[in-house]
Amino acid sequence: MNPSPRSSGRRRFLQTAFAGAVVGPQVLTLGRAAAPAASAVFPNFARGEVVRTTGELADGRLLETPRSIPIAGRSQVLVVGAGPAGIGAALAAARAGASVQLIESAGCLGGVWTAGMLTKIIDGGRKTGIMQEILQAMVARGSEVAKKTKGEIYDPELMKVVLEEMCVTAGMKIQLHTQLVGAVVDARRRLVAVVTESKSGRQAWVADRFIDCSGDGDLAAQAGCKFDVGINAACECQPMSLMALLTGLDAEAIPQFVREVAGEKAKPNLLKLMRDAGMNPSYSGPTLRLLHAGIFSLMTNHEYGVPAYDAGKISEATIRARREIHQIVADLRKLGGPWKNVAVVATAEQIGVREGRRIRGRAQVTVDDIVAGKKHGDAVCRVNFGFDVHNVRPGDMFTGLDEIEQEVKKYRAMGAKPYDIPLGALIAADVDGLMVAGRCISGDFIAHSSYRVTGNAVPMGEAAGLISAVSVKQGRLPHELAWNEVKRS
Repeated sequence: MNPSPRSSGRRRFLQTAFAGAVVGPQVLTLGRAAAPAASAVFPNFARGEVVRTTGELADGRLLETPRSIPIAGRSQVLVVGAGPAGIGAALAAARAGASVQLIESAGCLGGVWTAGMLTKIIDGGRKTGIMQEILQAMVARGSEVAKKTKGEIYDPELMKVVLEEMCVTAGMKIQLHTQLVGAVVDARRRLVAVVTESKSGRQAWVADRFIDCSGDGDLAAQAGCKFDVGINAACECQPMSLMALLTGLDAEAIPQFVREVAGEKAKPNLLKLMRDAGMNPSYSGPTLRLLHAGIFSLMTNHEYGVPAYDAGKISEATIRARREIHQIVADLRKLGGPWKNVAVVATAEQIGVREGRRIRGRAQVTVDDIVAGKKHGDAVCRVNFGFDVHNVRPGDMFTGLDEIEQEVKKYRAMGAKPYDIPLGALIAADVDGLMVAGRCISGDFIAHSSYRVTGNAVPMGEAAGLISAVSVKQGRLPHELAWNEVKRS
């Protein structure tokens, strides 16, 4: 895939460079020179030691003094992001015999499934392997709704426990509350370490293979990989949505508004109810799902024009979305009748991001692949989901983006056929030893709207984890392996 000239700049502006980085026995030295810690273990948290930041301010920047960063862990496979793709990757690698380190920024495993309270797994039912294990666990331990939907409608709190049990049993190391902030690539363009920040300060993690399951391609971007964002030079992306859990409702009293009862008619019914009462939800397809007795999930908002890599704008979007949810629920409560006791139980910690970076891979998934139902000899996942492009701006379809709107309409009319994700779309093109899985794989804007759902993220992660583990055993890089020989190993 050759990057277009108009987007080459944006693909590089977030890269992190580590000039003169050296991985030593216990520390990672960044810069020209920095003395390693004198103690065997640094920092010594019991003594209150930290790796301090020193430097000077100049021209609106902090010029940081070179320093040594303690190496917190070494593993054969390191997975960044414990969402659906990361769970699949970490479990597959650990079960294949590799030592695995899983790093997650939230306080739980599951990503958008748990911290994001998604409550619905799309395109997971026909999958085998780890995705099927998770669905079966939701059926065995979940509500009657979970049983009726074959695990696809689930309780986020139960999902946390199930994923933790699976990962702990697999023997991997897990570190939560830890944010990726950098990556180290050696002279051979091979990824050799990542840098994180947490309550433990700045730390380095060394591994033989790395898998970016961050959703937004954060690790790949930090390592210097090229990527695409959005649909045009302005990098416009699909909107974000914040989920909420509600109580105080009886599904039997409002069947026409519940997705699991009324089907596709539930959304327009709920929208009409809201608009007739003077509410104007930012999402024109508000969705109310029954999870189990007394608990529902609600998606009713869109946050437009928010880059997935801008923490400040994501923070503002989250605050706006949470305010909108609480206002809508308060307005529903004023309707009285079956709505008189409706209340918010919780809003998601993590806003739902539909689209971030699409990392340049050694193959690319295109919209033409989808309408043709393309098959690959190295297929790692079969996708059965159609196009799901949410408007990038408020209004009907792509307001002000006529060319894109026409293209989307054309492909929607042609229809999507089941198609394959090739292994090459998961292997980073610009850095060796790095794979990606989930919605940040290599693909175009419209194709991304199909493969991005979480039922596809898990098998993609599973393939990346297995490839990474086998490549370590064989002493070969992921791009040097054939998928058929990996599956037989």
